[in-house]
Amino acid sequence: QVQLVESGGGSVQAGGSLRLSCAASGITYRNYHMGWFRRAPGKEREDVAIIYTGTGWTFYAEPVKGRFTISQDVAKRLLFLDLYSLKPEDSAMYYCAARCSILHNNWSNCDYWGQGTQVTVSA
Repeated sequence: QVQLVESGGGSVQAGGSLRLSCAASGITYRNYHMGWFRRAPGKEREDVAIIYTGTGWTFYAEPVKGRFTISQDVAKRLLFLDLYSLKPEDSAMYYCAARCSILHNNWSNCDYWGQGTQVTVSA
């Protein structure tokens, strides 16, 4: 059974930082795309950052480029998202997902999803 478990969310003030983690189990951790996505209340889910586990290739959505960093620890099957210079508009539920592919310019075509971790940024 595949499980993705996120942690690290919380409440911070604007300008602060957080590190999100995603622990993967029940899945061979190699050669596919994993990613972070977010959904704010009343808004559609959006791509945040993608990484190809085999090579470390990364992609970032424009709103987070230069402020967020996606990384991985392949041996420990961990996916990370470092969030810096946080803004109130970054407030959302953040989800980890695995085996993702791009469809209609959107990466959220994923086979497995975590339950999410909440990030709240106050002004």
